[in-house]
Parts: sequence; structure tokens; C-alpha cells
Amino acid sequence: MSAAISRRLPLLLLVGVLIALIVYLQWPEEATTKEKYQRVVSVKTAKIVLAEYKDSVEAVGTSRANEQVYITSKYSDLVDEVLFQDGETVNKGDVLVRLNSREEAAKVKELQANLAESVSQLNRFQDLYKQKATSQSLVDQQEAKTKAISAQLLSAKIKLAEFTIKAPFSGILGFREISLGALINVGDVITSLDDLSIIKVDFSIPERYLTTVSIGQRIEATNTAYKENVFIGKISSIDSRIDSVTRTLKVRAEIPNTDHKLRAGMLLNLQVVRKVEQILQVPESAVIPIEDQHFVFVVEAGKAIKKQLEIGRRYRGFVEVVGGVDANTEVVVEGALKLRDGSAVNALENKS
Repeated sequence: MSAAISRRLPLLLLVGVLIALIVYLQWPEEATTKEKYQRVVSVKTAKIVLAEYKDSVEAVGTSRANEQVYITSKYSDLVDEVLFQDGETVNKGDVLVRLNSREEAAKVKELQANLAESVSQLNRFQDLYKQKATSQSLVDQQEAKTKAISAQLLSAKIKLAEFTIKAPFSGILGFREISLGALINVGDVITSLDDLSIIKVDFSIPERYLTTVSIGQRIEATNTAYKENVFIGKISSIDSRIDSVTRTLKVRAEIPNTDHKLRAGMLLNLQVVRKVEQILQVPESAVIPIEDQHFVFVVEAGKAIKKQLEIGRRYRGFVEVVGGVDANTEVVVEGALKLRDGSAVNALENKS
């Protein structure tokens, strides 16, 4: 037996060495695997914050001036003077154009002379009547004649004034459509005039929102020409009827425009603000939906902790937080797909 054991001793020693070698080789591999599992993942984070939420109705409308008119002439005649330039700002009563009015001016002077003579004749008749030297009927006839001439003079003065075309209200003029010395006909357009101090916009909303809009309610308007600007206005009137075909309600709003940034004819994207409230919100990219549940990764002490989230409304890339996490909690917004519950993370600043 001793001889047999002696013969097998080298084999046993070889097996023992092989077992030791295998254990030696396997130990570093397990440590490396554990180290890989504990690798640090770089992610971007954001805090759950309390922010303003606007419950609003969206609509589209076309802007128009507070007052807008085409300046025309009531009479046909030659243009004597043009006293404005394209795009000029004018005040109410400023003279824009004078037509040739020499004939009308002469008519006024003639009637003024006739009136003066008639008044003088009436005074003489009244003196004679007091002296019983004339009859009451002659005095009455002269008085009627004087009143008729006075009425004719007033009519002539009004006509003469209409040959001088003035701005009916303050605003900005459009392009000049006439030239000096041109013959202008009745109804010919001289220029346009827009009062842009206030911009009006008509738009329609579905009838189901009838009870949520009222006069004085705030609206917000944007336009592609001013991407960063939001123009604030208010509802000024609501139509008394619902359109029976489209089932929509027509609404008119007014937007102050003292800097004249908005022009008539612009397409405006509108929001009728129905309610403003403060809510907890988180970027939509942070929310991980799994079946009918929602989760976020919360960063705590350098670790990503998976927590269930109760959400509410969605609004422009954000989600309302109803429950599950508190305000100022730091959550992962980019890189969540690389994480597991308990992963080590390196939080980077989210500049978006």
C-alpha cells in the first residue's frame, strides 16, 4: 500500500496544484466583475421645483388695427398740395392733401358779401318798421332771405373745408397713392391710416369653453417675427351667438401696442389663460413609464435610487408631480436608461 501511495503522490500533488491555480485565476475575475458592476455612470440631473402652471385654451387669430380707414376724396378735382410722406405718423386733424378749391373759395366770398348786404337791408327794414314806415311782411321776407343766404354760406364753407383732406384720427399712414397735380376722382384712395396703439384680434374657441371665458380675461399672444416676445392683452368682447356650423364661439381681444411692434394682418398664436396655479413639476425626460406606473431615479449620496412617481398634467415638456417625491429633489433627466437601482452616478449640470 505504501508503494501504491508513493506512486500516486505526485498525481495528488499535481491535482492540488491545479485546484489552487484555478482558485487563484478565478478570484481576480470575480473582483473585476464586482468592480465593473460598481462603475460610475455620468448623468444629467435637475431638481423638482415649484413653478407656475397656466391652464389655457389655444387659438389662432389675425390682428387688425384699433381703427383703420382708407383716405378718399368726396369730390373730383386737381391735387394742389400733398403734405405727407409714406409711413408717416400723424395726429388727428393734420392736413394730408389740399385739392384745387379756388371756385369754392370764391363762392364763399360771394355768399359772405350777399349775407352782409342782406343783414344790412334787414336792419334798415327793422328801423323803418319801428317808425311805422314799412310793413311787418317786408321785414319777415328780408329776414327769411337773410337766413337762406346764411344757410347757403354754411353749406359752401363745409364744401370748401372738404377740399382740404385731414386725418380723421391719430395713426400711421400707408403708401401715398396720388401725385401732385393729378386729377383725383370721387372715391379714389389717397392712402391708408391705421391706429396701431391698440391691436384687436378676433378668434374662435370651441363652445365647450363658453363658461370659462369672460370679458377682461388675460390672453397671451406670440408671433413668428418676435419669437422671444409674449404680448399680453385681455378679452374685450364675446359674441352673443355660437356658430351653428363649426360650434365655435367668436371672441375679440385687445392688446396694447404702444411700441408699434405688432402690425395689422399678423397671424397671432393665442392662449386664453383660464387659471394660473403653482405646482411641482419635473422635466418629462426624467419620467420612466413602466406599464401603468411611473418612476424616476433620485440622486442620493452619489447613488441613483429608483422611486415611484405619481404624475398629473403634462405641459410643454414638463410633468406635474402629484406625489412620490418632494420639492428640490434631484432627479436624473439624461442617462436614466443606463442606470439600475443603486448605481453610482456622477451628476453633471443640466444646461438645457
